[in-house]
Amino acid sequence: MIIIPILIVAAGIFMGWNIGANDAANCVGADIGSRRMTVREGIIITCLFSFLGALIFGSKVIKTVGKGVVPLDKLDPQLAMLVALSACFGAGIWVLLATYKRIPVSTSHSIVGAVAGVGLAILAPIYWKKIGEIFLSWILTPFGSGLIAFVFYPIIRRIFFSLVPRRLESITTRWLLILSSIYLAFTWGANDVANVTGVMVGSGIFSVFWATVIGGLAIVFGVTTWGYKVIETVGFRITHLLPIMGFVAELASAVNVQVYTQFGIPVSTSHSMVGAVIGVGFARGIRAVNKMIIRDMVVAWSLTPFMSGVISFLIMKGILFFSG
Repeated sequence: MIIIPILIVAAGIFMGWNIGANDAANCVGADIGSRRMTVREGIIITCLFSFLGALIFGSKVIKTVGKGVVPLDKLDPQLAMLVALSACFGAGIWVLLATYKRIPVSTSHSIVGAVAGVGLAILAPIYWKKIGEIFLSWILTPFGSGLIAFVFYPIIRRIFFSLVPRRLESITTRWLLILSSIYLAFTWGANDVANVTGVMVGSGIFSVFWATVIGGLAIVFGVTTWGYKVIETVGFRITHLLPIMGFVAELASAVNVQVYTQFGIPVSTSHSMVGAVIGVGFARGIRAVNKMIIRDMVVAWSLTPFMSGVISFLIMKGILFFSG
């Protein structure tokens, strides 16, 4: 039936839109929070370079999401398409709720939890070992970027203020932030486009290239229409970011995400960026960090794979029930 592939594309676009809306903050929230970049400039940089990252390196993580959690390529084609449909809508609904509450959550956690939830609904084989490896990376991601940022910040700060004349500090930090945003947006696109396209490719609807194009455009649409909500949380509510802090946080986050992308592991750029922001905040002293906001985010992070899995499980059961 042609209606199922059409619905899957719609679900993928819905998921991509939510990813763009929630994750745009990862790339430019620190810049905007440090007052060296406008929201409009940040959105343009995020859209352009995340799309390039998706096209150039997105295939690595797409294979993991598409076939590494539930073997969609080994299921009946019609059933595989229903799995893709349920997972995209289930994950997208949870991310939509988080974005509405201005909380940066992991779209990677959401889609992996959703695929596993649908797998349970149809009693499909689930690669629990791979899920365990992904789960471990989720725990390590914020700690890794936070540690990198905590170590980098005093070193880079000392080098910066010893080499850059005071009259050039403002323009220099602005360009450093632009470069780190470009790098982070590129790595984000490479890792997170799989959250939109993985199930499309795994279910055989699109090739990697065309799925990446659709997913990349959907993410861009989400960034431009609703990305400002979570940008405010990352940029202003976790800690007060000085420009050099924003640069270090983005650099640490990008390095962290790139390492996982090279191994084809879907990780959370939200966790990575928030961990890095907390890391530079701790480098200034624990009082500089808004601990209530961190608490709320940790709760949302913990709930994300479970809630996405439950929603997708119920959607799949509903489809099977009404389709007879």
